Amino acid sequence: MKRFFSDTRAADTIPLKLVVYMGLLAAVLLLLAQAWQGASPLLEEAEVKAQVEDAALSLRSIQGGYARELEDSRSPEGSMCTLTFSLPPSVSYLSFGVDPDPDCNGNFSDSEWTLENNTLIYQYKNGIKNRILMEGETVRFAAGFPDKDGKWAPAKNPGNNETSPAPEAEGVVIEYPVSGEFVFELVYEDGKRYTMSHF
Repeated sequence: MKRFFSDTRAADTIPLKLVVYMGLLAAVLLLLAQAWQGASPLLEEAEVKAQVEDAALSLRSIQGGYARELEDSRSPEGSMCTLTFSLPPSVSYLSFGVDPDPDCNGNFSDSEWTLENNTLIYQYKNGIKNRILMEGETVRFAAGFPDKDGKWAPAKNPGNNETSPAPEAEGVVIEYPVSGEFVFELVYEDGKRYTMSHF
């Protein structure tokens, strides 16, 4: 037994192996962390794109429905859909039928909005912009506002709200944070159908 405790020939190799194994484990963990940092933006982009594509399908689904006649105060509600978003903080806006920031500088009031019917645009805070196109007939979007009786109608002039143009300019923008439920209704005015926001 005494001989067993006095045999120290391999005593220095155990700590060396432990150091090597710990170093390998640290290297593997570092590689996994780097891989996750690379994959995380791709996963985030896929989630954002999926939510916006679902919204485009919902908006397309109401286009064949009933459109409320805005000139007739007794007209029933038009076909409606509720869009639910929970986009990450990196998304600065989501727009419907218009590009409010054609210069990609984050300022909606320094340049004229560009009309893009049938298009949903989302822009990240770093300036990267993506478009989702809606196939089929023209879909016009208009920002809605409640009147004194609580009935929703499109804005008649840009003076009502600086970021909401009149129906001639069209378009709806949801600025950061793009999160929550957003209602759209199909309406009819002056021979045109609009998909009007209720927010």
